[in-house]
Amino acid sequence: MRKPRPPLKGLWQGFDEANFGADRTLNLRDSLPSAQEARTRAESWLRMRQVMKPGDVLVITGRGNQSPGGVGVVREAIIALMPSLRRRGVVASWREHTPGSMVVTLAPITTLLTAPRRNREREYDSGEMRIATPESLRGLEPETLADLRQLAIRTIESLGVDDSTRFINDEMQRIFSTLTMTLPVSADRDGTLRRAIKSALEEVDG
Repeated sequence: MRKPRPPLKGLWQGFDEANFGADRTLNLRDSLPSAQEARTRAESWLRMRQVMKPGDVLVITGRGNQSPGGVGVVREAIIALMPSLRRRGVVASWREHTPGSMVVTLAPITTLLTAPRRNREREYDSGEMRIATPESLRGLEPETLADLRQLAIRTIESLGVDDSTRFINDEMQRIFSTLTMTLPVSADRDGTLRRAIKSALEEVDG
């Protein structure tokens, strides 16, 4: 016979479902992954949510009551992952929500785009420019390509570079590579990419 759910636990779960919803909740507790599986799944999921809609998400790790010694290996693995994701511009902050879950605040897309190369200003100022590979962008729809170009210009100008035209192709390639690494595989991949680019443009212009 199935035991009834404790009233308080059910109440908190109801609040979580109302505040976050299924699309903004990652439940690692029910699938019982290993620590490495949990890290891989959490990073992929957080990256996808960031490019779709930054903000708060809920990650359920479980307390680890069934783990050896009562230490939650999944919980510890996810906590250890957070500083790395913050350095790479994926998350802004995180905090304990319950003993078995945490609220993660995703960083703006512009943080993701600028975090990996903080020394870009020195590279541009020195007059050095890597070989651009615009061929990889030719399959994009014209509207997506136009938005990507605008985002590249805005990003370069935000660094205080006066002559942005010299680096546009290079920056378009870099942004494209950064975003496509995080986007989910879907039939409308171009549309998903365009939405992510538009979100980043709104952040830069806002």
